[in-house]
Amino acid sequence: MGGIESADVVVIGAGIIGAACAEALSAAGVRVLVLDRAAPAGATTASGEGNVLLSDKQPGPELELAKASRRRWPQLLDEVRELIGPDLAEVEWDPKGGLVVATGADEMGPLAALTAAQRAAGVEVEDLDAGQAREMEPHLTDQLAAVAHYPDDAQVQPVLATAALLAAVRARGGEVHGGVRADGLVTGRSGEVVGVRTGSDAIPCGAVVNACGPWAGHFSETIGAPIDVLPRRGVVLVTAPMPPFVRRKVYAADYVDAVASAEADLQSSAVVESTRSGTVLIGSSRQRVAFDDDLDVEVLRGLARGAIRLFPGLAAVPVMRAYGGFRPYTPDRLPVIGADARVPGLWHATGHEGAGVGLAAATGLLLADLYTGREPVVDPGPFRVDRPEVALEAGS
Repeated sequence: MGGIESADVVVIGAGIIGAACAEALSAAGVRVLVLDRAAPAGATTASGEGNVLLSDKQPGPELELAKASRRRWPQLLDEVRELIGPDLAEVEWDPKGGLVVATGADEMGPLAALTAAQRAAGVEVEDLDAGQAREMEPHLTDQLAAVAHYPDDAQVQPVLATAALLAAVRARGGEVHGGVRADGLVTGRSGEVVGVRTGSDAIPCGAVVNACGPWAGHFSETIGAPIDVLPRRGVVLVTAPMPPFVRRKVYAADYVDAVASAEADLQSSAVVESTRSGTVLIGSSRQRVAFDDDLDVEVLRGLARGAIRLFPGLAAVPVMRAYGGFRPYTPDRLPVIGADARVPGLWHATGHEGAGVGLAAATGLLLADLYTGREPVVDPGPFRVDRPEVALEAGS
């Protein structure tokens, strides 16, 4: 382990959520060690699109966390840039906004109801007519029944963002180690955390954060404090690089329902956005298939058809590759953030499913607030570990 002797907190999982928790803890003066069984940002984070969204969330606790995270991301990036320098802190932050598109009359009412509720919850939303929408996105379909513009939607490159947050942890004296599997906890006489087992070694610490993403449920079970976190698979298509074609994140109005669905069967809705490299990312799908990583051709075809309905010109653009990943799903569709009273010193930060990148900044801050006893950035109650929808009996 390269001479590691101890840490105040060991964060298990070096994806965007683990990195954000580690950064926020280190900024609060906590001595942090981050472990990952593979490469940092190599799993769920690497298979994400980098969305920082308000538009896809119904009013409620997740939207409040998203609003706090959207406010926090620019501040956090400024702080990290000052600490590690502009080159390491370049994460392709792009506050480009987003459009939600209803192509049929049957989608107009639900979209209007959603935007009204979001406005009441403090989200900025602008209703556009077809001409305004086409001015923003010239290649958009002519079949426009209603369009909502969300100026605060943004995007970040998730692997770069994770690397920058972990670099900030190192700059404050923390450590990050990939290729190290955490096998379990070492506990004291009263059952409290006193260390983390890594094979035949143990790292003394006072607390552990379970930020294992889709594997958080499995890890929690192995340490005797199970939480109900399952993998949900998503797939993204990537086109060949092309001249500027899509300026914002654009998705079909039924995407919000797909995001909110608790169904195990395939949920799919058209989502289209460009990257700085010129490629276009096409999603999105959600399907509970355990850890089966086989690509389903019918899913890929469905994604392509949905994208073409929004942007007919994409029919002539070749798809360069497809990739999939597993996202941490909870039955009540809310993240798990906070201390686990069953094992003093155990904390969880997981269950964000496909919204982890967008929610990361506020998640890390909330966990650090709770750990240090500060006033929490949002009400932590809805995300507590002991809620009946998430906490499981040991051995269940």
